[in-house]
Amino acid sequence: QVQLVESGGGLVQPGGSLRLSCAASGFTFSMYPMSWYRQAPGKERDMVARIGSAGGSTDYADSVKGRFTISRDNAKNTVYLQMNSLKPEDTAVYYCKVLYYYIDYWGQGTQVTVSS
Repeated sequence: QVQLVESGGGLVQPGGSLRLSCAASGFTFSMYPMSWYRQAPGKERDMVARIGSAGGSTDYADSVKGRFTISRDNAKNTVYLQMNSLKPEDTAVYYCKVLYYYIDYWGQGTQVTVSS
């Protein structure tokens, strides 16, 4: 079965950096685009970044452009989100997602808190 496991979240000061990872299993990872979403308390879950199956195509939410970078390693079945210049408004639970056979699969999420 499809499994997505996020890691790398934590508490960081404004201006700091974190790198999130999402380890995938249960499907042919290299054939599917992957996405990162986030959900802050009381808000909807929003797309942060997405990447094509081969890694050559990326897209970002306007709020993170120039600060976040999505990448993937198809040999390791892992997608990453490098987050730089973090702001308090980036505080949220971050999820990775894959659309597999018309169903969205989500990981359990990893908490990112940006605070001094």
